Amino acid sequence: MTTSPHKVALVTGAARGIGLAVAKRFLGEGYRVALLDIEGELLQQSFQALNDPDNTLAIHADVSDADAVAKAFAAVQDRFGRLDALVNNAGIAIFKPLLETTQADWDRVLAVNLTGPFLCTQAAAPLMREHGGRAIGNIPSISALRAPTLRTAYGTSKAGLAHLTKQFAVELATLGIRVNAVAPGPVDTAMAKAVHTPAIRADYHDTIPLNRYGLETELADAVFFLCSDRATYISGQMLAVDGGFEATGIGLPTLRREGSNG
Repeated sequence: MTTSPHKVALVTGAARGIGLAVAKRFLGEGYRVALLDIEGELLQQSFQALNDPDNTLAIHADVSDADAVAKAFAAVQDRFGRLDALVNNAGIAIFKPLLETTQADWDRVLAVNLTGPFLCTQAAAPLMREHGGRAIGNIPSISALRAPTLRTAYGTSKAGLAHLTKQFAVELATLGIRVNAVAPGPVDTAMAKAVHTPAIRADYHDTIPLNRYGLETELADAVFFLCSDRATYISGQMLAVDGGFEATGIGLPTLRREGSNG
């Protein structure tokens, strides 16, 4: 094991979207970064595209698998010798009406979105403690704050992660580890572009006070801030990065109509 003089971050769900943007943000600030994702081929593509093998590490793992998580953090320790920031970004969404949501759907969403951050944080804390403690950033969703249509499992898992953030903050403070969360509103990711119809996008624009989707880089900026030395007295908080969406009314007409037809 070598001990790096550079700070080190591990980002889950880092092969694309918000996770990859967060990884790039940490790299741009001089961190070494471990990128973890369940999608092995896409992870390798992103790792190669970063073209920075001295400062990056690709880890193919499922965050809901305790053995895989333990091996992932052991790999970070072996490669970099320390961990200063963990970003629990990995998550999945299954959008179905309640009566069509199976137990398998429910179990998988909670396993990735809630058990995953629990396992990763448990594995990270001892390594972070060795270097005086650092910061953990969770990525729930604006769905943690408002009950969206077609997202019974997803919204519940994200609400659980919002509370888990507070629980972590209380319990890890004595180790010098701060824990906060960033709750994205609608963000212009590749996934959103693929699944949001023109009608849904129009509804979001009508409902979001800033009248647009967020950018992946805007989420990355917020995550980095909460993990940085500029936020050393902030812990147990959730910051909605949503263009004002959470402050508005009852949701999207198009999705309400789809839900009523389910």
